[in-house]
Amino acid sequence: MVKQKSVWVCNECGNKQFKWTGSCNICKSWDSLAEELEVSEKVGRFEAKVSRETKPVLIEDVDAANFKRMHTGYREFDRLMGGGIVSGSLNLLGGEPGIGKSTMLLQLSKRLADQGLTVLYICGEESAEQTSLRAKRLGIKSDKIYLYSETNFSQIRAQIEKIHPDVLIVDSVQIVYKSELSSAPGSVTQVREIAMECMHLAKGSGITTFLIGHVTKSGDIAGPRVLEHIVDTVLEFEGDRQHGYRLMRSVKNRFGPTDDVALFQMNEKGLVEILNPSLTFLEERMTGAPGSVIIPTIEGTRSLLIEVQALVAPSSFATSTRRSTGLDPKRLTLLLAVLEKRMGYQLHALDVFVSIAGGMKITEPAIDLGTILAIASCYCNKPIPSDTIVMGEVGLGGEVRSIPRIESRIKESINMGFKRCILSTKNLKGLNKKLSEKIVLQGVTRVEEAIKTLLG
Repeated sequence: MVKQKSVWVCNECGNKQFKWTGSCNICKSWDSLAEELEVSEKVGRFEAKVSRETKPVLIEDVDAANFKRMHTGYREFDRLMGGGIVSGSLNLLGGEPGIGKSTMLLQLSKRLADQGLTVLYICGEESAEQTSLRAKRLGIKSDKIYLYSETNFSQIRAQIEKIHPDVLIVDSVQIVYKSELSSAPGSVTQVREIAMECMHLAKGSGITTFLIGHVTKSGDIAGPRVLEHIVDTVLEFEGDRQHGYRLMRSVKNRFGPTDDVALFQMNEKGLVEILNPSLTFLEERMTGAPGSVIIPTIEGTRSLLIEVQALVAPSSFATSTRRSTGLDPKRLTLLLAVLEKRMGYQLHALDVFVSIAGGMKITEPAIDLGTILAIASCYCNKPIPSDTIVMGEVGLGGEVRSIPRIESRIKESINMGFKRCILSTKNLKGLNKKLSEKIVLQGVTRVEEAIKTLLG
């Protein structure tokens, strides 16, 4: 009998080492090592591996005729995937508990089953009866959707060979395990092996596969980083439960754009796509209130209009508070320092709160100028005109820098009825002259000039 060796595996990066140390030797993370038995290399390690002969092919001779996409009927989801779901692809959907991952994939199963495709839904975290009750509540009825409550991959593999599904959904990848591995379900070794098995299924048998992944308390997808490297598409589900909005963000996509978003709303009938997010985010806007500004931002291929709200209030403590929702707190601290230095505002003794309405999270620097103007508007108690949009990146010297894809932002603002745009002077060069006929374009070079223009 072969003696099994014990190894220490990092939960963050998947690195193996034979001795325990306080931190991982590769990613330097602390307290991330877990002891597991080493997987023995043997013939037939992957059950789903399909044996076939391969040989090098010239790039001009590659036949892409079988490369096809499946349309789900959700315009937003198809656009997020690059024009539809690619047949034989491996997709990963992550998100917080209760955000709507299972609901989303059940609705997608219905859309795909209506096209005559066979769907096998592995409901490992709950029984088939519980999943069936949710499907009935959502109005899902089909003779092409199979529910299978199982967590042992060998049993799942046997049903796949029996049913031959076109689409496989695993809910979730952290709950499925291989019995020949001694580690617990959800461990680094189990998640890596199950992901590799699903990859062999998707690529070898042409089964379009969806994996639901858990997230850690920091919001990252749980498991080794290799999980995200193996899959073709990584989708993150996020949103504010109080508002009911759900944002599906494409983090990785081998067949379409990355950093794109699709907006859904949760109601009693499940998730409903929102075709005009700008109108949704602005419909509850209060005009004429100080501290509010509208900013056009880019998410993937789409331009969205968002509302940034700021509140400046006297602090009751020796140390003032800086809080932000949907905005990087470090970026907010930098913008406040620029505002204090260039305008002389005494913000060090005041509490500053900045929020992006609707639950959006924006990381691009194009919202810098709008954020500064929202804070200045609340500080001076002067509202920014309701028909004005603001965009631009702000440097440490107080200069307003140019931003990319300016025409797309301006066109979306025109469609929503805005009449005036404050932007960097450098962005005015090369703009289509027809745009200036529909909206007033006013260029600024410094933060002081922008504040003087709008607030006097």
